[in-house]
Amino acid sequence: MSGKMLRILALAMLMSLIGDAGAAVVPWNGSADPFWSTPGNWDGSTAPTSADTASIGMVPGPVVATEGAVADIIWIGAGRAAADLTVDGGTLTTTKWVIVGINTGSNGTVNMKSGTFTINSTLLLGDREEGTGHVNLDGGVLTVNNLEMRRGADTVGTIDVQAGTLIVNGNAVSTIQGYIDNGWITAYNGNGTLELDYNVTNEGKTTLTAVHKLNPSPPDGGVASSGDTQLSWTLPDPCVPGQAVLVDVYFTDDYDALWTFVDPQAIQVTGKQNVNSVVVQTQPKTAYYWAVDTYIGDPNDPIIGPIFSFVADNRAPEVNAGADVVSWLQDGVRTRNLNGSVTDDGAIQLYTVQWTLVSEPDDPDSPDAVIADSTAENASVTMSAVGRYVLQLDAFDGEYTGSDTVTISVYADSCEATKALPDYQPVVGDLNGDCKVDDLDLALLEENWLKDISLTEEVELD
Repeated sequence: MSGKMLRILALAMLMSLIGDAGAAVVPWNGSADPFWSTPGNWDGSTAPTSADTASIGMVPGPVVATEGAVADIIWIGAGRAAADLTVDGGTLTTTKWVIVGINTGSNGTVNMKSGTFTINSTLLLGDREEGTGHVNLDGGVLTVNNLEMRRGADTVGTIDVQAGTLIVNGNAVSTIQGYIDNGWITAYNGNGTLELDYNVTNEGKTTLTAVHKLNPSPPDGGVASSGDTQLSWTLPDPCVPGQAVLVDVYFTDDYDALWTFVDPQAIQVTGKQNVNSVVVQTQPKTAYYWAVDTYIGDPNDPIIGPIFSFVADNRAPEVNAGADVVSWLQDGVRTRNLNGSVTDDGAIQLYTVQWTLVSEPDDPDSPDAVIADSTAENASVTMSAVGRYVLQLDAFDGEYTGSDTVTISVYADSCEATKALPDYQPVVGDLNGDCKVDDLDLALLEENWLKDISLTEEVELD
């Protein structure tokens, strides 16, 4: 059976499942305004619920700018036409699939600008004959349970990552790397580097981000302290070795002023200078936009850079609860110092800290752990049971809280603790497994000296 027929049958099965569930298909008509949350923009004058299929078959499609948008399934490209969905500062959650480019000849696009889009099943990009599905991950967080991109003679699926983040449940590194190797996932339209990890940025999940080749700081889509803010970048190599690379730098809190570029002089902070940083003034709770245009050849023909963004704000304290610890009881108890540290961005570091016990061994014969001076970064904890203790350090700066945890694994004695280390190797000659070679091991060796347990005849096995 052809791949094309398999896809048609798969869609038919999907439609039958939808029908069995009794979910309504709610088409987007966009007759009132751009927003998903406006009931009049949907047929029937009711926005989709978590039991409905949202069907989007036109441009402009809905804009999610507030909290709480939901659907069971979303189709983008329902018909032989272009269609799009934009998430800009709000939240959108689906129970099942999102299919972008669902119909033959359709062109579907997801524009992630800010906010969150959570898909609790599969995001499918490019489904049917000549169907095209694309994601512009310019900002925000796109979380999916599974990502499937189809690209062949008749389907196309692509993602371009800029300031946004893609999170896939589980270990999807091999799959995502395959899409990257195929050229289906790019960074800044080919002008950046993709960063992919599993279980590092997000526990138990695969995370994909991108960095532009200019390596902007503050990072694109990030947060910086207000006041004196340094913008910095990495200069590209010149066309002629040793030649200075000049830059024009533009900075504003008005995105349209930079995008339309009607009055560039009004927003220019540096013109044709060989510099890799400038200092600008920022106000708290304000979004800013900036761009670096570089001259690496013709001094009258700059290479136009992308628009980077950041928010000037008080940042949450950076908290480090310390490295995880392997320990053991001595005379039935262990007291351990907690070496926490906090870094805050305030000129005067006015923050408070609190240690709490998240979990401990369930041992009714041992007293609970006790934290001494729990409001100090360098507190201590006394433990009396064998098992795993998890402690959390919170730091609050009056507005935001930063947190980190430390795990202390307590064993009955030092030998058991040694055996728990990931690089543990038993010492040669430790016959009784007590982590040392001594007379007890020698006695065992002497007891068994010259014994020969090798077979003297064949043995039939049951």
